[in-house]
Amino acid sequence: MPILSKQQSVGYYVVTFSIKDSTYAETYRVKDAAGKNFFLKLFNYAKLHHTQFDENGDVLELVISKQLNHPNLTHYHDSGEMVLNGQKMAYIVYDFISGETLAQKIGRERGCSVYEAKQYVLGVLEGVKFLHNLPESVIHNELTTENVMLDMKDNTPKIIDFGYARFLSQKRNAFQKDGLNPYYMAPEAFNGIFTAQSDIYSVGAMLYHLLFGMPPYYVSMPQYQADRSSMVDILLKERQKPLPMLIKDKPDLDEQLVNTLRKALAYNVDDRFKSADDFIKALNGEVPVVALPTSDSLKKAQENVSRRKGNGFADVAGMTDLKAQLQSDVIDLLHNPEQAKELGLSIPNGILFYGPPGCGKTFFAEKFAEETGFNYQYVKGSDVASPYIDGGKGKIADIFNQARENAPTILFLDEVDSIIRDRNDHENAVTAGAVNQFLMELNNCGKDNVLVIAATNKPTNIDEAALRAGRLELKYYIPQPDKETRKEIFRISVSKRKYDFGIDYDKLAEMTENYISADISLVVDTAARLAFRRDVGKITMALLEEALTNTKPSLTVEQIRQHEAIRDQFEGNKPKKQERRRVGF
Repeated sequence: MPILSKQQSVGYYVVTFSIKDSTYAETYRVKDAAGKNFFLKLFNYAKLHHTQFDENGDVLELVISKQLNHPNLTHYHDSGEMVLNGQKMAYIVYDFISGETLAQKIGRERGCSVYEAKQYVLGVLEGVKFLHNLPESVIHNELTTENVMLDMKDNTPKIIDFGYARFLSQKRNAFQKDGLNPYYMAPEAFNGIFTAQSDIYSVGAMLYHLLFGMPPYYVSMPQYQADRSSMVDILLKERQKPLPMLIKDKPDLDEQLVNTLRKALAYNVDDRFKSADDFIKALNGEVPVVALPTSDSLKKAQENVSRRKGNGFADVAGMTDLKAQLQSDVIDLLHNPEQAKELGLSIPNGILFYGPPGCGKTFFAEKFAEETGFNYQYVKGSDVASPYIDGGKGKIADIFNQARENAPTILFLDEVDSIIRDRNDHENAVTAGAVNQFLMELNNCGKDNVLVIAATNKPTNIDEAALRAGRLELKYYIPQPDKETRKEIFRISVSKRKYDFGIDYDKLAEMTENYISADISLVVDTAARLAFRRDVGKITMALLEEALTNTKPSLTVEQIRQHEAIRDQFEGNKPKKQERRRVGF
């Protein structure tokens, strides 16, 4: 129960409603006599920790708040003391901010753009710069998305809640760290050390959270909540790994910003920005930021590595036999390595998904990664392209090093025919060197808990050496969907939207023979656009049939036969050179 009730008077203010409470304080929205809104923070002296008082016995947050005079900081308005129920209380009144916290914004919008993230963090850094440059420097110590509010009037970020703030001149034992969010704490803060670089780390964590939807080095550890020392050990160990950079999800995340993030979140305090102003200049591009030198164990960051989260094969329509085969051939081995080892079996080095375009090879690989629970690393041909002899070889080595450092890893090579091209058709040193490097890396990568999945529409263009045993040794044909699969694809695609219950999925499946997965998705999208354009409000069977008349199959019957001919060759044996040319694309 809140200490203060609605309409209760506190000094010159009347309580409107309670906002939140903590172990030592409660926050309320209040009005003054003119009806103007304010925030009021009420402290119970008996519950304050000894570190929350200054040497004169005053509440430290009150002393610091009186100095807050900056557009990116909450603004002090008033303060006082009172006695309630025989207990002595203190209160601080802040100007009211109409808006939401950064945590609420990214929770509501599921993240934000690179541009927005930079603008919010630049505002926060301006506030931090003011604090650090006060005559007696103030360290906030609790800079998180929960403690930054966006003013609805002009979207200005404002730092709030100075309950853990300390003067830099205070001694180490003046820092009470219990209750702080560990994912935002700098490594030294776990030892009770607070510096300007500690705040820099927290702002870096905030920027990372805004960009990627989670704090840096995040690991779910509910089992360690009661054992803080074990939790701290795990967190600090995680931070000695490369900083995950999910660049695949943020294509506009440039090298300058990546290096800026790494510098702000450096484990060693001396490697971080020395001031908020340095951080600001880096974000504005006024000074270049180079990649930090790393040890051999940290020489490559996880630039396109992610942990796939989802429903795995449950999201894949049809393909029952293929899913069962992959489960027994690969996934069971991955999940039971010791049992497999006893039988002389090991994780395969690589597998190949091949078949017509648009049939979901990439999607299937992603769902495979979700099913295994392994890290997922996506690579396309342009990631290894280089005009220089041995340039591509170096990139290939880096890619496999990344995968090993983050093992267990599913390393997905999309359009692998452009990466491991047939050396007989491309006689030049650049191509030959890159292919040789890939072949070398493929050998025994399974022993390092790296499974390569390669996908292609043109398997006959891949160098034959890559298809031998011990490399891309397991091959799976991903065909155009059969009737039952088409029916399920329609059902899944339509179920994610507002639709009429009279849809005949069997009829739709009958009408879409030789349609690939991408074609069916286009049909449903077209029907949705028709429903929107005509203000129907939902997808109907009639709209789906109309969309079908305007959507033809991407593949001709002849093209499908060519793919099936190649499948027959692969299932029989490796295709011969002349056979490949005869049924080429």
